[in-house]
Amino acid sequence: MTRDSYRLTTLLLPAGIFFAAFFLLPLAQLFHIGLTGKQGWGAYTAIVTDRNYFSSLVSTLGLAAATTAATLIISGIAGVFLQRNRFPGNGALVAMLTFPLAFPGVVIGFMVIMLAGRQGLIGDVSRWLTGDKIVFAYSMAGLFMGYVYFSIPRTILTVMAAAEKLDPKLEEAARSLGASTWRVVLDVIIPGLKPAFISAGAICFATAMGAFGTAFTLATRINVLPMVIYTEFTLEANIATAAALSFVLGAVTWVVLAVARTAAGSTVAAAG
Repeated sequence: MTRDSYRLTTLLLPAGIFFAAFFLLPLAQLFHIGLTGKQGWGAYTAIVTDRNYFSSLVSTLGLAAATTAATLIISGIAGVFLQRNRFPGNGALVAMLTFPLAFPGVVIGFMVIMLAGRQGLIGDVSRWLTGDKIVFAYSMAGLFMGYVYFSIPRTILTVMAAAEKLDPKLEEAARSLGASTWRVVLDVIIPGLKPAFISAGAICFATAMGAFGTAFTLATRINVLPMVIYTEFTLEANIATAAALSFVLGAVTWVVLAVARTAAGSTVAAAG
């Protein structure tokens, strides 16, 4: 073994031990537990053969995708604007937008209830305007609102950091060639921010897939996979199925993150 190889092995060994102890071994144990129930391999295939499990998976995927799309649109517009326009109170506004990072999911769930619950502000205003009270806190719409709320801070910081590196000369060149503002956005800004959008979107998607606190707070009529896993583990004492569903949830999320990492690359249209 050469000196460089020995040094590389020495440096990588602690990371390898940590990765095996806190990632590979727990996943292997989780996978094994999923096989110990009466169903055996059926615990893993149940995610597509059982109507309740499959419905929860589809709902979770749809909710995560919708949350990611809405978060990227809101954070993309707000992030680029805040990065390029300095005005009194800019720093305070950015701080307010990132403040939800300090809130756990349960607190966000309570905030959704106070806004769109039975005694919430939206219900009171809608009853005053139309005579009918609008209540959606305990549905997928309420969960969507909560997920978008806690996803925006992480995404907007990533977009602002990427927008700072965009080369303004590219936009000036596009305008000098007659491109409209909309074409500049489509052909210059969005492609330049594509790696940031993909990376931030993947994190947003993964977070929405596995988030539990908000769903637990609002779980009156919500059927998402983390809640199904919780029910199987605590109420049904079906540990094998809960483990199998957890492994599938983790596998799906890992695939999304791996694909996003490959697609994002590391190129940004940076200023020289």
